[in-house]
Amino acid sequence: MVYTSNPCPRTESTKSNERERKIYRVTIYGAIANIILCLFKLAAGIVGRSSAMIADGIHSLSDLITDFIVIAFVRISSKPQDRGHEYGHGKYETLATTIIGLMLLFVGLGIMWNSITHIWSCLNGGTLQSPGWIAFVAAILSIVVKEALFQYTRNQGRQLQSQAVIANAWHHRSDALSSIGTAIGIGGALALGSHWTILDPIAALIVSVLIIHASIEQLRPSLGELVENSLPEPVEAEIIKTILSFDGVKDPHNLRTRKIGNRDSIEVHVRMDGQMTLDKAHNITRAMEKKLKEQLGEGTFVIIHVEPIK
Repeated sequence: MVYTSNPCPRTESTKSNERERKIYRVTIYGAIANIILCLFKLAAGIVGRSSAMIADGIHSLSDLITDFIVIAFVRISSKPQDRGHEYGHGKYETLATTIIGLMLLFVGLGIMWNSITHIWSCLNGGTLQSPGWIAFVAAILSIVVKEALFQYTRNQGRQLQSQAVIANAWHHRSDALSSIGTAIGIGGALALGSHWTILDPIAALIVSVLIIHASIEQLRPSLGELVENSLPEPVEAEIIKTILSFDGVKDPHNLRTRKIGNRDSIEVHVRMDGQMTLDKAHNITRAMEKKLKEQLGEGTFVIIHVEPIK
């Protein structure tokens, strides 16, 4: 006997639509801020003769692109189950997280390469233009705005259990870190004179390492989901413990678990007394499903294979 539990389509559709609206709202707020900040930073970089600020503005532009990626993929991932996607479309959100992580990685590598090039040029007698005060003001403003966006977006992402939103939050943080490096470099050049313009690329190099680290932290779980990694061992141990807490249930085996977007999926084989009535076995599996959902979330997929003990 196989007992399969899937969320109620109507209830899940309502919850999914509400979740989708909230994700759109937080992402659109970030997109509006990114548009304004990007234009201001690019203008400040040009007027203030700061290549670092122009690069920072381009970094903000990459944030804007990820906002649109989140909006597009969350709409797809929120679609209900269909014949071609019996476990829903949650993997599309995981794919969005992976794309954002890769973009973050390439942005970090690009900043690192640009920083190393400028440092090498300075060490070989080259000079960098001294920036203007407007570039420094833009860097400080960017730090404040992007850190506020990071805190807000990350909190919303955790509440909504959206990896894509959390990944986007870290993209905001990476932009804030980039602006810190830019502010240090521009501030150092303004305070110490043109001979110290090398501070700009040195600070940017340090920031690029932090950005690359943040991208790897985002890519690790999303890539794990795409290649069907199981849930962590402690979680699987709790699942087994929960199953064995029911009278008449023996020998849970062939446990298979995985993540599907913001949901978990469980498939397990259990043994019950072969003389037990079908109605009683059904009630036990229903109770088992309810308890597992209380632990892992209402959207969890549960498949229980019941084998008789002869």
